[in-house]
Amino acid sequence: VQLVESGGGLVQPGGSLRLSCAASGFTFSRYVMRWYRQAPGKERELVAAITSTGEGTNYADSMKGRFTISRDNAKNTVYLQMNSLKPEDTAVYYCNALAPTGGYHYWGQGTQVTVSS
Repeated sequence: VQLVESGGGLVQPGGSLRLSCAASGFTFSRYVMRWYRQAPGKERELVAAITSTGEGTNYADSMKGRFTISRDNAKNTVYLQMNSLKPEDTAVYYCNALAPTGGYHYWGQGTQVTVSS
């Protein structure tokens, strides 16, 4: 099983980034996919989630209207479009795959997002 995030980097406040997470080794289309983030000295927090079919999404309050989660089951990839980025969005962003039964999940290695002028 692999989850490989990409797309992180340094961006100015107000800018945008699109994160990708390429999955392999499991039946991607059956898993709920989630993005988490962890800032220095803080606990890991849920950013957004998307159902296996992509029909349902959920966001943390501070991300609503700025971030969009999507997935392409044909490409085994989940995305996070981040707009209007703020310095407080600086964190390592992790991809997570939650099993259909909810009994286990997989993590990616994370990608750093830094929002700074």
